[in-house]
Amino acid sequence: MAYEEVLVALADPTRRELYSSLRRGDRTVSELAELTQISQPATSQHLRVLRAADLVTERREGTRRYYRASTAGLEELRDFVESLWDDVLAAYAADDPARPRRAAARPARKKRTRRPS
Repeated sequence: MAYEEVLVALADPTRRELYSSLRRGDRTVSELAELTQISQPATSQHLRVLRAADLVTERREGTRRYYRASTAGLEELRDFVESLWDDVLAAYAADDPARPRRAAARPARKKRTRRPS
């Protein structure tokens, strides 16, 4: 389940900060490292986790790599959360006291047949 990778990736506050920054525009590793005040190797490791979760894409221009936020991972997470929401709504609907309850099914009655007199 890919949404688990997204949850793990976004659980880290530094990766959330990196992802938020990339949502505003493309950036290089050095720009991201300066922004988050962590080393470039550590930034690259965080980006690797975000890439594995389909939250970040990269493109190369010469010797530079530009990173950009991607919504592919978020779509899988959204599908998962929506499935939970559907289950919760169904449970609430089943427990709603204002909802008319259906009578319990009664056993079918046998049809009476008239005996010839």
